[in-house]
Amino acid sequence: MPAEVPVRNVVFVAPFPMPATLRFAAGIRSLNDVRLIGLFQQPPAEMAGWDWLHIVPDALDPDVLTQALQALTHKFGKIHHVAGILENLQEPLAIARHRLGIEGTDLQTATRFRDKGVMKDHLRAHGVPCARHARLRNEQDAWEFVRQVGFPIIIKPPSGAGAKATWRVRDADELRGALSTLRPSPQNEILAEEFLRGREFSFETITLNNRPVFTSISRYLPTPLEVLENPWIQWVCLLPRDVSGPEYRDAHALGQRVIDVMRPGFAVTHMEWFRREDGSLAVGEIAMRPPGASISAMTGLVHDVDFHRAWARCAVDHQFDGPWERKFSAGVAFLRGQGRGRVAAVRGVDEAQRLMGQHVVEAKLPVVGAPKADGYEGDGYVVVRHPDTAVVERALETLIQTVQVVYA
Repeated sequence: MPAEVPVRNVVFVAPFPMPATLRFAAGIRSLNDVRLIGLFQQPPAEMAGWDWLHIVPDALDPDVLTQALQALTHKFGKIHHVAGILENLQEPLAIARHRLGIEGTDLQTATRFRDKGVMKDHLRAHGVPCARHARLRNEQDAWEFVRQVGFPIIIKPPSGAGAKATWRVRDADELRGALSTLRPSPQNEILAEEFLRGREFSFETITLNNRPVFTSISRYLPTPLEVLENPWIQWVCLLPRDVSGPEYRDAHALGQRVIDVMRPGFAVTHMEWFRREDGSLAVGEIAMRPPGASISAMTGLVHDVDFHRAWARCAVDHQFDGPWERKFSAGVAFLRGQGRGRVAAVRGVDEAQRLMGQHVVEAKLPVVGAPKADGYEGDGYVVVRHPDTAVVERALETLIQTVQVVYA
């Protein structure tokens, strides 16, 4: 009889199994010799492909996670890996892994990435340029920080993710309003940051044992914070085909420096950075997780690979199947309109299809009747790809000029 093939028990954790999140679970499913166990607060819509599902009341609670993993260990034996891509999962997962002796990122590393104040303290201590910042425990802390850096400033939770929990405060009246709403205290610390001006980009890595084996760069047009503040803007993210030239040489050096300082181990990382008006660079923040906003999918598209499987190969197998050739440019336009209410109509789709539909590789149009989304990713999106970056840029421009979302 043939020898029994050993099976690795891999638990994929997500509070709610959204389609974009489940692409990473599919990446794990593509690996060899894996029993894929889902740990959720609600079951996924698609039940196929899972070897077991475990439902918990709170997938962000480290005590709940610990108990669930203990139960799964009792049922299946040793848990070899526990994975989750959401930023707010990284600390709870680290705590549960430590308690049960499961290999993976430790709590100190997870906190270094998750707590943006700790992260910036660590970067600045190692000479990495990033925004000046302070923890606000009372109103006096806020006014003292403004005295040091001036307006505008950024205010957000220390463990915020992206721009959705971020306020730009332009003057004293706005600061008074923000403080009245947020009410900083020793039990409710708020992070204040210097406002970085300039063009915003991201820098992605696949890192094995603290060494980047793959890097990529994308451009935000405009910054996500500007999009949140201006509801009429349809946000665009562009991955140029060529990011190897001299205009990105300092960005690659900065990204390497940040990985050296932050030491993520075996991880996909996502760093947001700015080229300031004087040409210098500064780090916005870095996360020890794959990027959102369709950047993960587009990173696969520009290299003609399955990036979700590449994440799984890194996180679970500690391997990378590159190097890859960057064959294409890709971009995404997020669709939204002015006004409030529910989506009443989506106009211009047929015209956009006629003008540049041959370049579209993925689309999710706004659903008529759905309430307007409050994030910068809008109510839908269109992803385009072409070997020529200029063609992708024109296609994205056509999309945001032609497609109109109407609310009522």
